[in-house]
Amino acid sequence: MTRSERAVARMADFLIGSRKVLAVLFALITIAFGYSATKVQLDPGFLKLIPVEHPYMRTMMQYMDDFSGANKILVNLRWKGEGDIYNPAFMKALQETTDEVFFIPGINRTKVSSLFTPNVYYIEITEDGFRGEPVVPARYSGTEQDLDRVRNNVEHSGQIGQLVAVDLKGAMVQADLHEYDPNAGVKVDYWEVQGKLEEIRGRYESPIQYVYRMKRAREPFEAGEVVAEGYVDYGAMLGMQKFRVLRDVPGAEGKQEFIVEGGEVEVETVDNPAYNPDIEVNIIGFARLLGDVIKGLVGVFAFFAIAFAITAVLLYWYTRSLRTTVVALFVAMLPVLWLIGVLPLLGYGIDPMSILVPFLIFSIGVSHAVQMTNAWRMEVGNGATPAAAAHASFCKLFIPGAAGLLTEALGFGVIMLIDIPIVHELGITACVGVLLMIITNKMILPIILAHLRLEQSAMAHAGDSGIERRSPLVRMIGNCAEPRFAVVVFAAALVLLAGATWKSRDLVIGDSGQGVPELHEDSRYNQDNRVIAGTYDIGVDVLTVIAEAPGFEGDSCLHYPVVELIDRFELYMKGVEGVQSVISVAGIGKLVISAFNEGNPRWRALPRSQVGLSTGSKAFDPNLGLNNEGCKAIQVMIFMKDHEGDTIQHAVAEIKRFVEANPVDGVTLRLASGNVGVMAATNEAVAAAEVTMLLAIFGSLILFCYLTFRSWIGVICVMTPLLLVTVFCNALMATLGIGLKVATLPVIALGVGVGVDYGLYLFERIQHHMADPTVSFRESFERAMVERGSAAVFTAITMSVGVATWIFSALKFQADMGVMLSFMFLVNMFGAVCLLPALGAWFFRERQPTLVATNPAR
Repeated sequence: MTRSERAVARMADFLIGSRKVLAVLFALITIAFGYSATKVQLDPGFLKLIPVEHPYMRTMMQYMDDFSGANKILVNLRWKGEGDIYNPAFMKALQETTDEVFFIPGINRTKVSSLFTPNVYYIEITEDGFRGEPVVPARYSGTEQDLDRVRNNVEHSGQIGQLVAVDLKGAMVQADLHEYDPNAGVKVDYWEVQGKLEEIRGRYESPIQYVYRMKRAREPFEAGEVVAEGYVDYGAMLGMQKFRVLRDVPGAEGKQEFIVEGGEVEVETVDNPAYNPDIEVNIIGFARLLGDVIKGLVGVFAFFAIAFAITAVLLYWYTRSLRTTVVALFVAMLPVLWLIGVLPLLGYGIDPMSILVPFLIFSIGVSHAVQMTNAWRMEVGNGATPAAAAHASFCKLFIPGAAGLLTEALGFGVIMLIDIPIVHELGITACVGVLLMIITNKMILPIILAHLRLEQSAMAHAGDSGIERRSPLVRMIGNCAEPRFAVVVFAAALVLLAGATWKSRDLVIGDSGQGVPELHEDSRYNQDNRVIAGTYDIGVDVLTVIAEAPGFEGDSCLHYPVVELIDRFELYMKGVEGVQSVISVAGIGKLVISAFNEGNPRWRALPRSQVGLSTGSKAFDPNLGLNNEGCKAIQVMIFMKDHEGDTIQHAVAEIKRFVEANPVDGVTLRLASGNVGVMAATNEAVAAAEVTMLLAIFGSLILFCYLTFRSWIGVICVMTPLLLVTVFCNALMATLGIGLKVATLPVIALGVGVGVDYGLYLFERIQHHMADPTVSFRESFERAMVERGSAAVFTAITMSVGVATWIFSALKFQADMGVMLSFMFLVNMFGAVCLLPALGAWFFRERQPTLVATNPAR
């Protein structure tokens, strides 16, 4: 017995000998974590999703107060009736929507833009000179004369294609959302923001209105009093547990918001007087996307319940034991409960974008729990008492199981090399969850099993690994452990590897496809996205470049080298593939200068003198949002046709090429802001960390495998299938159009971790049996398949079937994850039971098979 085996045996003696005391201790810990779990809250945030230390994001953060950032909200009202938007009903709706957006908590009110905001104005050339005023006059009253005036003003404002749809059938409100409410000084509640946006949509699209009344008297409310009203059924959305009051309540001591218990509220539906079938509302922005994701979480839990039920049924079919089935599922759920309880203690909440981490923890927990219960069943079937069987199972499985869990924790930990806060949070929570399994699966589970009695109906399915227990399938798989069959396995693996390597070249870093990848193409959000992108010139994907010119005297825009560089840059970017349009002070300045010369296009140029440039100074007004005071910083807005990874990479590369080839003293062009700027920074962070991450995880896995087996043959046998599966996964993602990004990284890490589990458990038993020189490699492998491999095959199939149901989820990233997980569970299993023995057969080909007893000593 080695030193490590003796240490594990002493741990098993303490664990089983003190099981009653430890059971009480672990029960108290579980109760404490369960109570703590009730304190966990959703904790979404925009800044958590961006690499804040990336140079692009430093630029965005530096100028966030001067220019619009990436956290924008676009509310588009589309007229579906006859004529265009210039009618009283539409303009009244646009005015009300502008006011409602303006007062949403967290909105940067200095950056709200619509036809009804004073920062949107027009300039007209008359016989008396220039005349300008807000597009919608202060005394607008909705008369036909006013509407004609607004129509004329819009035509002269240059807002067609920006705030007004090119077909004149829509107009939008643009706004920036802070991470912290500048008025209240608290973090923005994204759920409340999306609720306000839903209210705006419901005002015009919902034919009914919901009225919530108190059923019983409760201070400061009275029975029958209306405590909330709106166009969205918040009671149904939140399961009638609680909802936010949406208006000031009389006698509420000045407070504007209350949490009202749903059980004391009755709902009444009345006709919505504001409903207009001719108005369609399209809303996009991070807050709106987050709302759809949060509502989609109901489906996440539903599919998790389905996967849990499938796992339970198949586990019972496999074990024929209700007791071990319940115990395995309970222990698999335990680290999830503990993890949720730990989160508030660490100061974390649950981010909707990482909500699937607990389900990944459950999948890993099932894998390890099945291995432990299977080993215990076999010990009991061979005549051991439950306590002795639990002791023996702990001794056999602690080292490979703990090594597997440590490697899985490492797999999640290395993704923290990507410098994005949400990835750090995800990596920490996943690591904690996996490490907790060392306690729940390797300590609590043996304690429970020591008190368990196996049903007589299950005894027939438990027992040794002798020849009589081996199914024809095990004997067939055992052929892979023969050198002559191993050559066939090698040939098949090489062909698949060649094809996967060729296909994986198409893998995109970043998004792939149209719309937001978190939701399906037919989702309301992506439909709204397509409507806005198709009816406005500016599009919804914007990449902003900041031109810094701090060293010029006076207004930098009056210096020819500055605006000339911006003018050339604008023209250059208009010719780049994937760019839809470009807006800058240079282009607008040329239009203003041309206007001063009777609109003659021959004068649409930039004068070389300050006096000449001052003619176009209206274009340099900071209120236009293209430059700050003195033009010390000027933004060039590049509107992209889409935000696919290749499109962004190409545009960024062209920008860098222009900057390198066109240096101008005193002027610096800096990337980047806008939602595409955030995507570019995120994609670069992922790409920069990808190779390092893979080297770190596989290097560490090699070290763990060597420390576990003290054999380089074991390292090669376990690691080779993992390397192949990683390439296969990249090929699958390329085939399905799934990009490599933050949402898919945990899947790859999980796939590597589960694959390690299969290999570690299987080779540990192979090595154990090969300690007997009379046992051949094939015999050792077949015994290992009965003892560990059958459980690995069952676990892989069960989890694959369970997560495969996720493909029907309303959340596309959950559906994608379901496909990837199902694929990786199965392919990792095939790698462990086919390629691993084939490699072993080659390394141990000199070992001749000998006759073995029917029931060999174990």
